[in-house]
Amino acid sequence: MIKLTINGREHSVDAEPDTPLLFVLRDDLHLTGTKYGCGIGQCGACTVLIDGQATRSCQTPLDGVGAQAVTTIEAIEQDPVGRRVVEAWVGIEVPQCGYCQSGQVMAATSLLKQNPKPTDADIAEAMTNLCRCGTYNVIGAAVRRAAA
Repeated sequence: MIKLTINGREHSVDAEPDTPLLFVLRDDLHLTGTKYGCGIGQCGACTVLIDGQATRSCQTPLDGVGAQAVTTIEAIEQDPVGRRVVEAWVGIEVPQCGYCQSGQVMAATSLLKQNPKPTDADIAEAMTNLCRCGTYNVIGAAVRRAAA
């Protein structure tokens, strides 16, 4: 059994240490807000926060998590910064299809927790998640709104 702290709660999971965190979140803990996109850590749909850092969960083995705290989209509004990000996302209607948006929100939250007043260059550097709908300009606007 591997112990994980997910969204403030301790969980024991029966999985191999090299199992990607994404699969445990979705399949074992039924936290399906974190999405499977590419499976190779490129698209960012699977982004979660591990001790506040945006992390691709499809490429993070369970034994790489250890005692660190994992936050998923299901609990992001419990964080004041996360709540501001979600409010900004909803306020300016960022999503089109919405598939990538949980990962986008997680990346934006991580950015703003580390840099409360990012420049446009900071936003471009941090927001590397892919959006097939091309909502990058609106995503940037939402990050700027959440930072205000």
